[in-house]
Amino acid sequence: MELTILGCYAATPRTFTNPTSQVLEIKNRLFLIDCGEATQVQLRKNKIKFSKINHIFISHLHGDHVYGLIGLVSTFMLLNRTNDLHIYGPKGIKEMITLQLRLSNSWTSYGLYFHELESTESEIVFEDDKVTVKTIPLKHRIYTNGYLFQEKIGEKKLNAEAMKHYQIQTCYFQNIKNGKDITLDDGTFIKNDKLTFEPIPAKSYAFCSDTVYNEAIIDLISDVDVLYHESTFLESEAALAGKTMHSTAKEAAAIALKANVKQLILGHYSTRYENISLFKEEAETIFPNVLLADDGKTFEI
Repeated sequence: MELTILGCYAATPRTFTNPTSQVLEIKNRLFLIDCGEATQVQLRKNKIKFSKINHIFISHLHGDHVYGLIGLVSTFMLLNRTNDLHIYGPKGIKEMITLQLRLSNSWTSYGLYFHELESTESEIVFEDDKVTVKTIPLKHRIYTNGYLFQEKIGEKKLNAEAMKHYQIQTCYFQNIKNGKDITLDDGTFIKNDKLTFEPIPAKSYAFCSDTVYNEAIIDLISDVDVLYHESTFLESEAALAGKTMHSTAKEAAAIALKANVKQLILGHYSTRYENISLFKEEAETIFPNVLLADDGKTFEI
């Protein structure tokens, strides 16, 4: 699992920073999370293939999280895209995008599917044989969701020495990987744990976009490997955080601590601050394992 930060600053773009957007790669699947302005430029800078993005998850309809989407949808068409594109986001996102497509007479030549969300309870919005994605209901000025990405547990690994010792034929391999015991042609019964190693533990990533401090999400994100949590303000602007329904670095750290996450990544910094290292310093007074997002930075999960 690999996370690439395309943009992680709040509000308006600058020449050297970009609003929220990131790409999560899980088992050869690419998921785009939020799509602020300059997302497609950042995709190019980070050499991420447009054609591999088939699912886009939008947290809410504030401009710094979605204003790059219409440009990306249009560019996909100009690149002669054929793959279907699925967009998940708040109710209204379909109207927002299709209005612009209609007025510019720029309908896509590929399948464009919207999955509009309005539930205030966590729900599964995407699932295949490798990955499950659930919403994390957040509290912001408008309807907002974070997203929880969870790998599914893979197959068991074959113990090569044991397979050789018991002279296991290849026709049994898949059943063994699936966890089944086997009985050989001569009647020998072999328990699965003698032939396999446990699969690599499944990983998880929680993306918590714009939100006021909200302990209601703790159970949903409990024990995740990595939590990205917005930290728009430092504690000196805590009153402003409450007024605008954002979080401080300390509040993000408090959520990470109470949810027992393994790693916290901070982001969505207000551009009023010249040095983002201050966010890490404040958060580490509450939670020890803190990393700072920054444009173009990649994290191995």
